[in-house]
Amino acid sequence: MLGVDPGASRRKKTRWAVVLSVRNILTFLCGVLATTLAAYLLLGWDVHNQNDKQKEYDASQAPFTVSVQPDKGDPRQEWVMVLDRELTAAETRKLTSSTDSPAAFSYLKALGGHLLTYPSVLEHAPKQHLQQPSSSRMELSDTFKMNVLSTRAAAVVIDDWKVTDVACRKSTAQTVVAVPPQGGSVYQGIQLHVPPRADEPVLTDDAEGQGEPYFDTHYIEVGGGQPSGGLRVEAIAPPGQSCEWGIKVHYNDAYQKGQWVQLKDRQGKPLRIRTESVPLNPRQKWFFGSIPWTPCHLKPKEATCGLL
Repeated sequence: MLGVDPGASRRKKTRWAVVLSVRNILTFLCGVLATTLAAYLLLGWDVHNQNDKQKEYDASQAPFTVSVQPDKGDPRQEWVMVLDRELTAAETRKLTSSTDSPAAFSYLKALGGHLLTYPSVLEHAPKQHLQQPSSSRMELSDTFKMNVLSTRAAAVVIDDWKVTDVACRKSTAQTVVAVPPQGGSVYQGIQLHVPPRADEPVLTDDAEGQGEPYFDTHYIEVGGGQPSGGLRVEAIAPPGQSCEWGIKVHYNDAYQKGQWVQLKDRQGKPLRIRTESVPLNPRQKWFFGSIPWTPCHLKPKEATCGLL
């Protein structure tokens, strides 16, 4: 046996063999431990490096994208439809031959009608928001749903917005068809005038904070496992006006980046939102109420005709 006197006793040889075995085992274990430790350290560095790369990639992605969809309305509820032309005699006969409001709604949509809705009644709003319109006409909202999408792994929070580049002109609508409201309604979302009043947009929910600035107490969060968010927006143009406008929003993200950005459409151009109102002197104005189809352009002194 290597390292042992050939004449040594069997007991000594056995002890030496045990020592060699233990040394070999320890050498092997140290080698395994060193290899494992090195692999662990390299793995930790690789994971850290991958995390940094993932964060860098995530931060390089667009924080969110926005799309706008017109409110579809509810044919069974009150509504207003405006058209850029007069109804023909045949179209008028077909419209007024029906006493079914949803059928009239569908028919006018098929003719190219643009839907307007009665905005939420803000009974609990602060007094400074309850400004009376300049005339006895009821305000109408051109309502839309704003959807916000994000593919980011980390959260993105939209905490403010501004209306930008408002451009209004005289409405070109020629025909108004209306189902007047039977009472006030409230919807979840926000409301603003175009151009906006102070502190708008305001919360429309029938809850604490109604009529107060929305972004004082609320925000829109997307990303981080919550890919989408949205708002129902009631936009109110001046009577007799058709307006276009844009939106800037302020956002913050998990990478300590906060800034204002102009919302853009799918073509990468600044998003333009169209907000209509009823014309002041339409050629045709029909009211569908307890007495179906009052022709206000022929009977302007009827009680309901002065509402719009």
